[in-house]
Amino acid sequence: MKKIHPAIFLFMLFGVLVCLAGYSQPGCGLLQSGSPAALTTSASNFSYWFGVMELPFLFISVFFAFSTSRELRGGRLGKGMNLLAWGYLVMAIGHLHMQLEHFYGINLFKLLLGQVGGSVAWFVALVITWGLSGLGFYSIYKASKNA
Repeated sequence: MKKIHPAIFLFMLFGVLVCLAGYSQPGCGLLQSGSPAALTTSASNFSYWFGVMELPFLFISVFFAFSTSRELRGGRLGKGMNLLAWGYLVMAIGHLHMQLEHFYGINLFKLLLGQVGGSVAWFVALVITWGLSGLGFYSIYKASKNA
Protein backbone atom coordinates (compact mmCIF):
# COMPACT_ATOMS: atom_id res chain seq x y z
CA MET A 1 0.00 0.00 0.00
CA LYS A 2 1.38 3.38 -0.98
CA LYS A 3 1.75 5.78 1.94
CA ILE A 4 0.24 9.23 1.62
CA HIS A 5 1.92 12.21 3.21
CA PRO A 6 -0.26 13.78 5.97
CA ALA A 7 0.04 17.27 4.43
CA ILE A 8 -1.29 15.96 1.10
CA PHE A 9 -4.13 14.21 2.93
CA LEU A 10 -5.00 17.42 4.79
CA PHE A 11 -4.92 19.43 1.56
CA MET A 12 -7.17 16.92 -0.23
CA LEU A 13 -9.66 16.78 2.65
CA PHE A 14 -9.83 20.57 2.89
CA GLY A 15 -10.35 20.74 -0.89
CA VAL A 16 -13.29 18.35 -0.66
CA LEU A 17 -14.85 20.42 2.13
CA VAL A 18 -14.47 23.64 0.14
CA CYS A 19 -16.00 22.00 -2.95
CA LEU A 20 -18.99 20.85 -0.91
CA ALA A 21 -19.51 24.34 0.50
CA GLY A 22 -21.59 25.30 -2.53
CA TYR A 23 -24.22 22.74 -1.55
CA SER A 24 -24.77 23.99 1.99
CA GLN A 25 -28.14 25.16 3.17
CA PRO A 26 -29.09 28.83 2.58
CA GLY A 27 -27.55 31.31 5.00
CA CYS A 28 -24.83 28.90 6.05
CA GLY A 29 -21.66 29.07 4.04
CA LEU A 30 -17.99 28.42 4.60
CA LEU A 31 -16.99 31.87 3.36
CA GLN A 32 -19.23 34.09 5.42
CA SER A 33 -19.50 37.63 4.14
CA GLY A 34 -21.08 40.70 5.55
CA SER A 35 -20.37 44.10 6.94
CA PRO A 36 -17.46 44.52 9.35
CA ALA A 37 -19.95 45.42 12.08
CA ALA A 38 -21.82 42.16 11.54
CA LEU A 39 -18.58 40.21 11.67
CA THR A 40 -17.43 41.83 14.89
CA THR A 41 -20.77 41.60 16.68
CA SER A 42 -21.40 37.97 15.84
CA ALA A 43 -18.98 35.32 16.98
CA SER A 44 -21.07 32.66 15.25
CA ASN A 45 -19.09 33.15 12.03
CA PHE A 46 -16.08 31.68 13.80
CA SER A 47 -18.02 28.51 14.55
CA TYR A 48 -18.18 27.77 10.82
CA TRP A 49 -14.41 27.90 10.49
CA PHE A 50 -13.82 25.96 13.69
CA GLY A 51 -16.22 23.30 12.50
CA VAL A 52 -14.47 23.00 9.16
CA MET A 53 -10.96 23.04 10.59
CA GLU A 54 -11.60 20.38 13.23
CA LEU A 55 -12.30 17.67 10.68
CA PRO A 56 -8.89 17.47 8.97
CA PHE A 57 -7.15 17.43 12.35
CA LEU A 58 -9.44 14.70 13.65
CA PHE A 59 -8.85 12.50 10.61
CA ILE A 60 -5.10 13.09 10.76
CA SER A 61 -5.21 12.06 14.44
CA VAL A 62 -7.09 8.90 13.49
CA PHE A 63 -4.54 8.16 10.75
CA PHE A 64 -1.60 8.51 13.15
CA ALA A 65 -3.38 6.57 15.91
CA PHE A 66 -3.83 3.57 13.62
CA SER A 67 -0.29 3.98 12.26
CA THR A 68 1.14 3.99 15.78
CA SER A 69 -0.98 1.00 16.74
CA ARG A 70 0.26 -0.91 13.70
CA GLU A 71 3.90 -0.08 14.47
CA LEU A 72 3.57 -1.26 18.09
CA ARG A 73 2.50 -4.71 16.78
CA GLY A 74 0.36 -5.87 19.66
CA GLY A 75 1.24 -6.08 23.31
CA ARG A 76 -0.40 -3.91 25.91
CA LEU A 77 0.75 -0.65 24.35
CA GLY A 78 -0.37 -1.75 20.89
CA LYS A 79 -3.71 -2.96 22.23
CA GLY A 80 -4.24 0.31 24.09
CA MET A 81 -3.33 2.39 21.07
CA ASN A 82 -5.62 0.29 18.89
CA LEU A 83 -8.54 0.90 21.27
CA LEU A 84 -7.76 4.62 21.28
CA ALA A 85 -7.62 4.66 17.48
CA TRP A 86 -11.06 3.05 17.20
CA GLY A 87 -12.42 5.51 19.77
CA TYR A 88 -10.97 8.41 17.78
CA LEU A 89 -12.49 7.02 14.58
CA VAL A 90 -15.96 6.87 16.13
CA MET A 91 -15.46 10.42 17.43
CA ALA A 92 -14.30 11.68 14.02
CA ILE A 93 -17.33 10.14 12.31
CA GLY A 94 -19.55 11.76 14.95
CA HIS A 95 -17.96 15.15 14.31
CA LEU A 96 -18.35 14.68 10.56
CA HIS A 97 -22.03 13.92 11.20
CA MET A 98 -22.33 17.08 13.33
CA GLN A 99 -20.87 19.19 10.53
CA LEU A 100 -23.20 17.58 7.96
CA GLU A 101 -26.11 18.53 10.16
CA HIS A 102 -24.75 22.01 10.78
CA PHE A 103 -23.99 22.90 7.16
CA TYR A 104 -26.57 20.85 5.25
CA GLY A 105 -29.31 20.17 7.79
CA ILE A 106 -28.96 16.38 7.38
CA ASN A 107 -29.20 14.26 10.53
CA LEU A 108 -28.52 10.70 9.37
CA PHE A 109 -29.32 9.13 12.72
CA LYS A 110 -32.77 10.68 12.91
CA LEU A 111 -33.39 10.13 9.21
CA LEU A 112 -32.61 6.41 9.42
CA LEU A 113 -33.74 5.60 12.98
CA GLY A 114 -36.38 8.22 13.81
CA GLN A 115 -36.37 10.85 16.52
CA VAL A 116 -35.93 8.58 19.54
CA GLY A 117 -33.77 5.98 17.80
CA GLY A 118 -31.48 8.70 16.43
CA SER A 119 -30.99 10.19 19.89
CA VAL A 120 -30.27 6.76 21.35
CA ALA A 121 -27.80 5.99 18.54
CA TRP A 122 -26.02 9.29 19.16
CA PHE A 123 -25.74 8.50 22.87
CA VAL A 124 -24.46 4.99 22.12
CA ALA A 125 -21.81 6.48 19.80
CA LEU A 126 -20.69 8.78 22.62
CA VAL A 127 -20.49 5.89 25.08
CA ILE A 128 -18.49 3.83 22.55
CA THR A 129 -16.07 6.71 22.03
CA TRP A 130 -15.56 7.28 25.74
CA GLY A 131 -15.44 3.55 26.50
CA LEU A 132 -12.85 2.72 23.86
CA SER A 133 -10.73 5.72 24.83
CA GLY A 134 -10.93 4.83 28.52
CA LEU A 135 -10.04 1.19 27.88
CA GLY A 136 -7.17 2.25 25.63
CA PHE A 137 -5.73 4.61 28.22
CA TYR A 138 -6.18 1.97 30.92
CA SER A 139 -4.29 -0.58 28.82
CA ILE A 140 -1.48 1.91 28.23
CA TYR A 141 -1.44 2.77 31.94
CA LYS A 142 -1.14 -0.91 32.87
CA ALA A 143 1.69 -1.38 30.35
CA SER A 144 3.59 1.64 31.64
CA LYS A 145 3.11 0.57 35.25
CA ASN A 146 4.74 -2.81 34.55
CA ALA A 147 7.65 -1.33 32.56
